[in-house]
Amino acid sequence: MSDEARRALADFLRVRRSRVQPQDVGLEPGPRRRVAGLRREELALLAGVSPDYYQRMEQGRDVRPSDQVLDAIARALHFSEEESRHLHTLASAARKPPPAAGRYSTEEVAATTKRLLHGTPTPAMVISRFLDVLAGNPLADAVLGAFTDLPRDERNLLTLLLRPEANRNCPDWGTTIAELTAMLRTQVAAEPNHPRAVELVGRLSELSATFVSLWSRHDVDDTTRGHMRILHPLVDELRLDWDAYPVPDSTGQMLIVFTTEPGSVDDHRLQRLKDLLPTGAAPVSPPRHP
Repeated sequence: MSDEARRALADFLRVRRSRVQPQDVGLEPGPRRRVAGLRREELALLAGVSPDYYQRMEQGRDVRPSDQVLDAIARALHFSEEESRHLHTLASAARKPPPAAGRYSTEEVAATTKRLLHGTPTPAMVISRFLDVLAGNPLADAVLGAFTDLPRDERNLLTLLLRPEANRNCPDWGTTIAELTAMLRTQVAAEPNHPRAVELVGRLSELSATFVSLWSRHDVDDTTRGHMRILHPLVDELRLDWDAYPVPDSTGQMLIVFTTEPGSVDDHRLQRLKDLLPTGAAPVSPPRHP
């Protein structure tokens, strides 16, 4: 079994147990409690499993909980559907042998998807499951600050937004970073040993104490739409809506499309930005590995 996957499962359970108070699940808190949240024994009782078995799960030991046990733990911890799916994903990853060591290969974006990017009149990009920007149209590049000028391994949405200047240009910076971190948590759960996942989490942890704090919360999010505000140096504030669409026949790639309400101030500002682009600009993609 994968040590990294078992640790991820154990950490998730431990953090989430600490957030549930006895009174939240109908238990008397009692005096002289020395732990935050539920005790292991209390959770085991609520889930109908032995305290020893549950303890081994939180210790990252070689246990293989059934779907029924996972569902019982999820109910005891008052998990949402999203959190329950995450728990099952972590347990499934922990049952698999760790992958052979090696570098990851660069993901390719299909030619048809690149044509779609080129024909999309609003900012659009393709990201990997780990939030790497794999391709985008010129308007997306203009909105997000020329990400194509960065080294390939820095073309990541979280990396971009954790740069010092991003805090000044993104009024909802804290909320956006938290949302993206939770999205990354969700994606890493299936393959915690993936070389890109390990490399990226390590780099982000060195880059930002904010990321370290958010990552330790084990929040999860598989949101497929949202909002972004950007203070753009050329057109002032832009309020954009975004939707994510899965790219067919890919390893978790998503097409992100940003739009504005037709006729709105943001729509006019986005058009102004588009008018500043060179005529006939083509979609951009990161270079391939040598």
